[in-house]
Amino acid sequence: MSEGEAPDWYTYFFLGTILIINTIFLKISFSGPWESQSFTLGVFGLVGLTLIYISWYRFTFKRRGLVPWLDLWVNPKSAAKKELVAAFTFIILAYFLGIDRLFFPVPTPLILSLIGLLMMIQSLYVLLSIGVLSDN
Repeated sequence: MSEGEAPDWYTYFFLGTILIINTIFLKISFSGPWESQSFTLGVFGLVGLTLIYISWYRFTFKRRGLVPWLDLWVNPKSAAKKELVAAFTFIILAYFLGIDRLFFPVPTPLILSLIGLLMMIQSLYVLLSIGVLSDN
């Protein structure tokens, strides 16, 4: 990879999307070493979400890695506010999926609320770092 060339994100997005579609709709699985097809399906879903996150990171920041450091953000205040709104959206979605699961697997609300809470923690960290707790 040269200096100006962005890392490949298509492969991660494609594989992650296939695993998520399999987890939600197709439900193709095997029992695995833990003798549970549903657990294997959940592992496929978590791996799919991780691959989609990696592809998002590579697409957004044009570099390899996993942690979106504060100095990588172009406009941290605006992005943190958008992320906070997205976090609340994930938490509300998790609540409604907990009431009526539709065709999603049983632990979906738990995973969505975890993602929403992690997004909320990060956005609050950014807002505090550039605001009240900044060195300036």
